Amino acid sequence: MFFESWSSLLRVVVVGTLAYVALVLMLRISGKRTLAKLNAFDLVVTVALGSTLATVLLNRSVPLAEGVVGFMLLAGLQWLVAFGSVRSARFGALVKSEPTLLLHRGHFLDSTMRGQRVTREEVVSALRASGVARPEDAAAVVLETDGSLSVVPGSATNGREAEVLQGVRGPAQAA
Repeated sequence: MFFESWSSLLRVVVVGTLAYVALVLMLRISGKRTLAKLNAFDLVVTVALGSTLATVLLNRSVPLAEGVVGFMLLAGLQWLVAFGSVRSARFGALVKSEPTLLLHRGHFLDSTMRGQRVTREEVVSALRASGVARPEDAAAVVLETDGSLSVVPGSATNGREAEVLQGVRGPAQAA
């Protein structure tokens, strides 16, 4: 249970090192976007890469070559989806969600928050984390495509709120 053999430990060290090097090389070749976590698909690829690495590392029945092919497959699929998203708005809409406005000019958008399953407490927490003392002091709080909350302080827009919130689904679209 605690120790099987020295050879199994050596296998983990050797295969782990080689798999790690292969993963780092593949990530360098595939570009920064592979680990960007800009949307749900990116997050899934990141988690799947980690799971693949763990499987290759700890499962004797999975050879290193199969793990490397798995890395390449995941990075290749992520690249294809990102490429398709950039080239086609329709395809992009299939794989990416839109950022959604949760608070606008100090007013909570309760129906949108319910639809996105976000509580007032979570929005207030994001305000605090951004140094905004009161909801009235925020121009907006946006639920981003990666699930994070972005706070736009009221003073930050300088009359350019439309630019800052471009592409964000507002209350009319979210309802």
